[in-house]
Amino acid sequence: MKLEGIRVVDLSSFLPGPYLTLAMADHGAEVIKVEAPGGDHGRSIGRLDGDSTVFFRNVNRGKKSVVLDLKQDGHREALLRLCETADVFVESFRPGVVTRLGVDYERVKARNPGIVYCSISAFGQHGPYVQRPAHDLAVEAMSGALSITLGNDDVPAIPGIPAADILSGLQGLSAVLMALLRRTQIGLGDYIDISMHDSMVSACVNVLGPAIAEGRQQFAKHERTTGGSAFYRIYRTADGRYLTLAGQEEKFVRNLLNGLGRADLIDLCLQGPGLHQAPVIAYFEQLFRGKPLAYWTEWLLKLDVCFGPVQTFPEVLADPHLQARGMVVTDGEGRKHIASPIHFASEPAQISLRTPGLGQDTEAVVGAVNAPGQRVK
Repeated sequence: MKLEGIRVVDLSSFLPGPYLTLAMADHGAEVIKVEAPGGDHGRSIGRLDGDSTVFFRNVNRGKKSVVLDLKQDGHREALLRLCETADVFVESFRPGVVTRLGVDYERVKARNPGIVYCSISAFGQHGPYVQRPAHDLAVEAMSGALSITLGNDDVPAIPGIPAADILSGLQGLSAVLMALLRRTQIGLGDYIDISMHDSMVSACVNVLGPAIAEGRQQFAKHERTTGGSAFYRIYRTADGRYLTLAGQEEKFVRNLLNGLGRADLIDLCLQGPGLHQAPVIAYFEQLFRGKPLAYWTEWLLKLDVCFGPVQTFPEVLADPHLQARGMVVTDGEGRKHIASPIHFASEPAQISLRTPGLGQDTEAVVGAVNAPGQRVK
């Protein structure tokens, strides 16, 4: 596997850091999850599924769990000695905490100049907001993303997925892999500062046009990806389900409207998003309400049209395409796991479905940890 032989020390919790290190574990890295005596908060988030929550096991499978109390000298020394053999260090504390704990980059680097040290936080390691606490929703709000994520009442709506968490994890993964590649050339590691806020703003590049070019906030429902296009909208069907049209290219417009015998509406759609598309939107709203979702799915599949039914999560887990790609795997206890979305041809992921119990690998990884002020044997 691509990351075989890479050792990762992971002090992160919740989602961004564990999502980063999960990708590495799935592709061969040895990930050592260092937890405080109380354990990662993710161990108690969401539905319990066997011995662990679904949330925890799907972002921490295949890792080793080591429990260390870094407020104790002996435990801190155990971690620093572990870092001497590591390639990557990931942490997600509020800025300043690792310095107080004595495991900041400078101290770890002194033990291992080749280490790639990645810090993930809400607002990064410098700037006016550096000490502000924030989770995903607050970061999405402050990035501007929520200002265009509106319900029919024009009120910001809570997104269904934690975009800031996932995006910062992916940016962190990219940075870690870049630094590891560079290390092969110069022999030195680096320090990485990943901000969830930076990651979210960076992900808004396709919707920042009005703000950058004209200094104004867009009216979301008139823009091309947030409601101003008849071919990029959500429509209700006769059975109370929902269907999306999700492709505005001319070929999709012509294929659908010609197929419906409404070529007269094509020119309105080819003029770009905006109020002039209101007649097309009204037509589609009435049209799709006339038949159930299954009917429209079957009918639209006959055309070359970009669309998708709004599926429930049980439907997604049973989706034959997802199944065919091996994205849903089942462990020996019948519990489902979401597999790695990174598909290599020659060295595919070899996913371990083992969920680590709290501290179960402590002795095997760091040996016996002694009292404060004493070194590990």
